[in-house]
Amino acid sequence: EAKKKQRSCVSAWLPDKVVLNFEMLLSNSMSRCMRPLRQRLLPARSMTILSKQSGEEYKKQNYSERMKKTGRPVSPHVTIYSFPVTALTSITIRVTGMAMSVGCFGLGAIELAGGSGAAAATMEMIGNSGALVSAPAKFCVAFPLVYHYLGAVRHFVWDKYPDATLTTEQAKTASYGLVGGSLLVSGVMLIL
Repeated sequence: EAKKKQRSCVSAWLPDKVVLNFEMLLSNSMSRCMRPLRQRLLPARSMTILSKQSGEEYKKQNYSERMKKTGRPVSPHVTIYSFPVTALTSITIRVTGMAMSVGCFGLGAIELAGGSGAAAATMEMIGNSGALVSAPAKFCVAFPLVYHYLGAVRHFVWDKYPDATLTTEQAKTASYGLVGGSLLVSGVMLIL
């Protein structure tokens, strides 16, 4: 009977869907009729208190030893996972973006350090130094630009038409197309 009175008191004070500041409302100075609500809404959680000695022992154990004691499996390292081609192409988009940033920074630094026209002269010197140097240099510029651009087109299509393009097989096909198309266009740019 006392519990019924307490519950009715709580329902009279608090509507069901009202969010309240529990720290203020449910303090120790509140009336007895609100304490059951506090116990239901803010249950106490059990805590493990470590002594200084057991804390030091815990720090000495490595992760694998601790998991053996608990019987839980140890998560494998990321290097053993086989990434899907879609993940690898997405990572490569980020890498090509960083490569282009580094290239632009390098050209800017050459221009600042060497004066007006220094970056253009450097690129002309690399272009005139023979096919063994100029072809890989062209590819190192062309591939990140083309790959990053085609990756942006792929993501635009995925964002615009997600229902039609984001199945696992279609994403895999688009990823292979991205790599193949980028290599093809970059190869054509080597000839030009």
